[in-house]
Amino acid sequence: MSYSRFAIYFVPPEGALADFGARWLGWDLVSGRAVDQPHLPGLDGISAAPQKYGFHGTLKTPFRLLEGCGPDRLAAAVETMAVSCAPATCDGLQLSRLGRFLALTPKGDSEGIARIAATCVREPDSLRAPVTEVELARRRRSRLSARQDKMLVRWGYPHVMDEFRFHMTLTGRLSPDQVDRWQGILAEHLPALPEPFVMDAIALVGERADGRFEMIQRYALTG
Repeated sequence: MSYSRFAIYFVPPEGALADFGARWLGWDLVSGRAVDQPHLPGLDGISAAPQKYGFHGTLKTPFRLLEGCGPDRLAAAVETMAVSCAPATCDGLQLSRLGRFLALTPKGDSEGIARIAATCVREPDSLRAPVTEVELARRRRSRLSARQDKMLVRWGYPHVMDEFRFHMTLTGRLSPDQVDRWQGILAEHLPALPEPFVMDAIALVGERADGRFEMIQRYALTG
């Protein structure tokens, strides 16, 4: 399988949360296949935007490889990084509103998760192709702060390092009258959320020719 872009995600381990996320979004990124969604009117619409990415928490956003750099070199870099990176724990996960999106976010101290994300952004970055002027212009339409713009230029994405907030997206952008309804529906359908929440592995994922992402390899954090 060839991939146009790569990313580093947290992908929940096998279990109730992973099963729920795959069904809710209709795409299982671990197996790389579509799955049937619950029979909830409107779910296909509000899950369409995040569906192709699968249920995950982004640690390093999708990027193209530097010319001349192959996927094996990237995989080796991610494996080396994982060996020296320690796991992280927080109190748990909770359902949250992020603007007009719904997502799972950490409860309690999430500095350890931020440390892992910063490592994933920084360590393999020499293998990332520079962002294009078109990509810069598209990101800047979001009216970035000066700090976010600096992160965009340096790391290829504005919401990294001290601008990072870990989240596991469950919906696309909702209209104001949809937020309460879908928050209630999600609260009824979510499995018991992990307490504590442990991040002890990361996953290298790739974007397929059809635009969907699938997991290439999971790496334990053993630092």
